[in-house]
Amino acid sequence: MLVDTGSEYTWIPATTLEKIGVERKKKDLEFIMAKGQRITRSVGFAIIRLDKNFTVDEVVFAEQGDLLLRGARTLEGLPLAVDPRRKRLVACGPIPAA
Repeated sequence: MLVDTGSEYTWIPATTLEKIGVERKKKDLEFIMAKGQRITRSVGFAIIRLDKNFTVDEVVFAEQGDLLLRGARTLEGLPLAVDPRRKRLVACGPIPAA
């Protein structure tokens, strides 16, 4: 899955989310695509796992033609960061607190 730190949400195919029982909780949310196009999609809540890391996050029910993305909120929840030099996700250390 492509990592896009410019995207707030993680986009997963609607068929996949439906198969694993994720429900559409927020419907017709408006998103602005990179090219400026406005679209609406549904959003649900899912547990996202990557290796030993996991988080609960809002995920977009992606439709055919949408990019499948791992967004910034999911990365922060895991907590992982992008290492652009090695082109991989890395642990970003302790979670900051107030």
